[in-house]
Amino acid sequence: MSSIHVSRRSFLAGASAIAATTTFGSNVSHAKSLPTPLNNIPKGTKFRWVDSGDQKATFFKEFFERYGEARDIDIIYDPLPWNEIAKVVPLGVRNRTAHDVFVLPRNFSLADAVNQGWVQPFDDFIPNIGEWKKGFPAGAFLPGINEFEGKTYGLPFTSNKRYASHLLYNRTYMESAGYDPESRPLTHHEFRDAARKITEAGQGRYFGFIIGGSQLNRWADVVRNLGRIGGASAGGDGILDADIDLRTGEYVFDSDEYIAAIELLLSMQSDRSMFPGFINLNAPQARAYMPQGAAGMILQGPWNIPSWEGQNPEFDFGLSSAPVLQTGKQGKLTISQGGAKPNTLSLWSGSENGAVAGEIFHYLGTVDGQIEWANVVGAGDPPIIPEAVDKADLSPRSKRVLNLFNDQIRVGPNPLVRNGDLAKVVASYIAPDVNFARTVQGLVAGELSGIKEQMAKLKDRYDTALDTAFAKAKANGARVDRSELVFTNWNPNVDFGAADY
Repeated sequence: MSSIHVSRRSFLAGASAIAATTTFGSNVSHAKSLPTPLNNIPKGTKFRWVDSGDQKATFFKEFFERYGEARDIDIIYDPLPWNEIAKVVPLGVRNRTAHDVFVLPRNFSLADAVNQGWVQPFDDFIPNIGEWKKGFPAGAFLPGINEFEGKTYGLPFTSNKRYASHLLYNRTYMESAGYDPESRPLTHHEFRDAARKITEAGQGRYFGFIIGGSQLNRWADVVRNLGRIGGASAGGDGILDADIDLRTGEYVFDSDEYIAAIELLLSMQSDRSMFPGFINLNAPQARAYMPQGAAGMILQGPWNIPSWEGQNPEFDFGLSSAPVLQTGKQGKLTISQGGAKPNTLSLWSGSENGAVAGEIFHYLGTVDGQIEWANVVGAGDPPIIPEAVDKADLSPRSKRVLNLFNDQIRVGPNPLVRNGDLAKVVASYIAPDVNFARTVQGLVAGELSGIKEQMAKLKDRYDTALDTAFAKAKANGARVDRSELVFTNWNPNVDFGAADY
């Protein structure tokens, strides 16, 4: 695996093919401040970091160059697609060659990582860490989420008040199709019609819709969010709330709204409105085709905004809500308290460079660090400290999408807050082999048939997996019950606060 080396001696931007497909950032230099020296760090220390790249890489490449020079250390930064992270991180842990700091694979929880000895707490590397943590918004650090037995294992430096499948579109193609999604969200019917018209106009040169179909999480993200905006009441992306109606504690895979979302994808595939070869593209590759004019619409996240504005300023694109079932009817998307899970950073248990990680982590949790982060990354991965959003220099599109998120997203209950023993359920959970994302991918690719039948079977598989996890946790002494996933007072249209528990 080749790496990007960012150090006092070298700054090799785009040094690997992988990085080239995962970073699209601006060439403009923004980040200026540096971490306050907190720890003794030997000169010449080699420090390694891996995350999912995208616009984050624009910030970190420059930041690591300046920080490495200031502290006289070498930093190796690897921005990788999620498919690669799923291979590289477990392999590194197993072989005792892991990066000092990493994000976890999408299907792996921090509770799993702590339980299996992948990570170590970083409390000892941030002086007066309790006071520092008070600078974060309420709910950023939670037992069973990123705190275990009183120690801190995960840094939540970006907000999770976003969703990864709102509409981004080529404005010229969309206007030619006769639609203006910024005036009001497209319905499923209109979205399909726009994809078909754009494809017809393209005559083989461009297509209506593109998705990174080889990246499994994209299928779950799209269907989950289309379903919830359509009115399905379900939680976020945690093991104890994802795709569960927290008013009843039941999975909603077989709900009318989830099924309608899959039917929309199948209808566009039937219309041949999807970009050919989508099943072999990962998410970074799919988004890279948009500024090239190869597709008219994509359902992805806000990280595209600063990327395209920086690298493709001539690309005229708009953004809007994900499609809704019918005009005027929208549900809310529920997120859990805490930071954005895909960006939560952890310190490898075998790392001897906790002093370096501590300084960087501390900086990313200060207002100055958060402002610098927001100035580069923008709405793609919004800072978790609200003051930084207010003071950052954000583009009109970034401000628009953050307003969209404020309108569409609500904080839901987190079962772990009510009973910390539920962390043992999370640690015991093993997802079905044919999971949600794989089922949707199989249906769209034609490997599976019968949407209602497949989603009913999927619900049964998840029920079995969750019941098994509860049974294992109880056998290990946890005082838990699946009824603790039920919050009868939860209103999905309203934020769920501390007083509501």
